[in-house]
Amino acid sequence: MKHFLTFFAAVLLSVQAFSQDYPKWLDRSVFYQIYPSSYMDSDGNGIGDIKGITSKLDYIKSIGVTAIWLNPVYESGWMDGGYDVIDYYKVDPRFGTNSDMVELFSEAHSRGIRVIMDLVAGHTSDRNAWFLQSMEADPNQRYSDYYIWTDEISEKDKEDIAERYRQPNPKSSTIGKFVEKNAPRAKYYYKNYYEAQPALNYGFANPDPSHPWEQPVDAPGPRAVWQELRNIMTFWFDKGADGFRVDMAQSLVKNDEGFKVTSRMWKDFTSWMHANYPDNVLLAEWSDPEVSLPVGFNVDFFLPWRSATGYTKLILPEPYGKHATNYFNKAGLGEVREFVDYYTRTLKTVGKIGYMAPQTSNHDVQRPNILTRNTIDQLKVAITFFLTLKSIPFIYYGDEIGMKYNPDAPEKEGSREVFSSGFVNERSGSRTPMQWTNGFNAGFSTCAPENLFLPVDTDGGLLTVETQEKDPDSMLNYVRKVLALRQESPAMSNTGDWEYVSDPDKPYPMVYKRFSGDETYIVALNPSGKKVSATFGTLGCARAVTFSTVGKATYKVGKTTDRIDLGPVCAVIFKMEKN
Repeated sequence: MKHFLTFFAAVLLSVQAFSQDYPKWLDRSVFYQIYPSSYMDSDGNGIGDIKGITSKLDYIKSIGVTAIWLNPVYESGWMDGGYDVIDYYKVDPRFGTNSDMVELFSEAHSRGIRVIMDLVAGHTSDRNAWFLQSMEADPNQRYSDYYIWTDEISEKDKEDIAERYRQPNPKSSTIGKFVEKNAPRAKYYYKNYYEAQPALNYGFANPDPSHPWEQPVDAPGPRAVWQELRNIMTFWFDKGADGFRVDMAQSLVKNDEGFKVTSRMWKDFTSWMHANYPDNVLLAEWSDPEVSLPVGFNVDFFLPWRSATGYTKLILPEPYGKHATNYFNKAGLGEVREFVDYYTRTLKTVGKIGYMAPQTSNHDVQRPNILTRNTIDQLKVAITFFLTLKSIPFIYYGDEIGMKYNPDAPEKEGSREVFSSGFVNERSGSRTPMQWTNGFNAGFSTCAPENLFLPVDTDGGLLTVETQEKDPDSMLNYVRKVLALRQESPAMSNTGDWEYVSDPDKPYPMVYKRFSGDETYIVALNPSGKKVSATFGTLGCARAVTFSTVGKATYKVGKTTDRIDLGPVCAVIFKMEKN
């Protein structure tokens, strides 16, 4: 206990020196997420690579993007889309070399674009050299305690089925979160998700004395793992990386109800990072910015599996909610109250210390273009929401041209996610190749079509960069226009204020105000297939000038109330003028 208290005394001292002042380049940032296997193939093998990404930096800049987030590029066993890491210090050969990565950093920086890497902090591949050494009989080697090993399992652990994370057709027997290995070291190891992903040992918040495998967080093994995390980040920071998105950041310390110990550990870690790399950022996959930002993360995501945000009910189809009742669907059966309450409260709590980040979609969830939500106007209405909040926009590659979610895409590299309800999420449907041209393989690769990483579907050529570049009313050019406004307008920028002005209990339309100083904009959205209107207290302006519109909309200024009328499937941004 004495050592434990001494350790946390050191943590608290470092926290006192930590300043919660995020890098100011975030105030004008727009992020673009790239799944590297799917973006651009430079060598004709059917799989995207780093040189392919570098070749498209001018296009990325043209969208209005200022930062890129890359899914993992490390050497991987490819049992979970790159999230089973064999070597954190080496680029996977499918993507190129470490030198290719350094060149990407350099070329991106020359265009004013930052590059954020993905840090898989909670587990490795079972082919990682650390894990292989930890299996050996001698328990006192360098990596012996990087993982959690035991010859026995408690009854509680046996009951933890964790069905969602079963690897399809596993080669190993799994009991709860333990995998039977029968290694010289011990019989079982603790996994995080799939059997091929042994959990790294960050310790247990409340170790059970009768469970010798549950080490405290200040034990030598967990402390060495935290140091390894610093080493990985230092390695890539010094080569030009501008930050990391931390995969499942809240899950590192085990048996930590309320994430209290996890939060203390992250405070120590982030204080080190911001002291040594003050211009770099740390993004949390935590989905609770009221917890993650105060411990030193600069950005946290909205995630569909945390229903308290209300985000689930806005955009996502099954299994996160019946598609017809999602807000951005023509049926007009959605709701916004839960989101408005959460978003308003959270902005007040964390608005000065960092950012929330809604994502148009990502590598794990379906794209906006899915099922009956499939026309360009519908997609424009949905993306207007993502691009006009007081948050950092995260655009998933291809959503700027309305790429489809493909429910029939084949399972690829662990993309098949099975839920205990029986629902199967084929994540490969959101990982299909970027669609550049109307020609062969949509311009993604010169390989034979049967060798493509995943199939493409350009909707007859409509959903390609080539087609949309030529059309001033395209999805792509609409996104560029709205993002240009974010950069030019203090009110519409990441720092501008946000206030919901229509009645959240009458969800259609959704109307909110963006403002800063004397500048005010109104954003009004009606994804339903019906005409709708909203009245609210007058803003005291002389007129509303339309900046952009999808569909038909009018704004009537009154002495006591203002009124907005919107046609079906409509999105409009008004600039309010006082004279």
